[in-house]
Amino acid sequence: MTWRHPGAGHLLDAAVPRGPVAYLIGSRDPEVLAELAVRTLRTKRAELREALAASRFRAHHALMLAEHLAHIDHLDAAITRLDHQVDVLMAPFATQRDRLDTIPGVGKRAAEVMIAEIGVDMERFPTPGHLASWAGMCPGNNESAGKHFSGRTRKGDPWLSGVLTECGWATSHTNNTYLRAQYWQIARRRGKEKAAVAVGHSILVIAWHLLHGDDVYRELGVDYFERRRDPAAQQHRLIRQLEALGLKVTVEPIAA
Repeated sequence: MTWRHPGAGHLLDAAVPRGPVAYLIGSRDPEVLAELAVRTLRTKRAELREALAASRFRAHHALMLAEHLAHIDHLDAAITRLDHQVDVLMAPFATQRDRLDTIPGVGKRAAEVMIAEIGVDMERFPTPGHLASWAGMCPGNNESAGKHFSGRTRKGDPWLSGVLTECGWATSHTNNTYLRAQYWQIARRRGKEKAAVAVGHSILVIAWHLLHGDDVYRELGVDYFERRRDPAAQQHRLIRQLEALGLKVTVEPIAA
């Protein structure tokens, strides 16, 4: 097709997509292009006009860009068709998927991947540990007779372990959740990558319980670890922190 930008004298014989990018392909007018800026970039339209006036964007660049955009549109359409087919196949398991979707860090697609890899019948995994071992999501210490061995996770289901690790990363951005607290507690001591794997393991254990007993997710809270600590040990730790700041601490119990 032949597409012409309104008010511009440039023609391009190509299947040019609609939208703001079409202006870039069909127009060389710096004024028109600068007006396509969005959000905070609109405050820099003067600089944009100056940069666009000096650009070397030619017809062959426009042709190549049109081909790239057409390919992206093709991929988007394919993704839409596949997403629809996934929804059709997942319909019998919608209840279980929605239940897994309630776990912090787990979205709809992640829940679908988990169901695709482990199914919804947990009878073949007697315990959450069996499932975690099968999936290759058992990080931890490995010590025997005083000797330390590798605590790496073994190779298991790469698709499942991959999505669980991504969900583990995602929990670090959730608000007021137990899994967020677990992530940052481990990350401070052992690094973010190991924290993501460890939280991914926790998510898999939670998923086993939700699927095994038709249970619902119950949030333990971001202060879960604080509530489980021994009050005397916590008091000692806080006193040491204050003393490290050069403060003398005197502790007196509050009258009942």
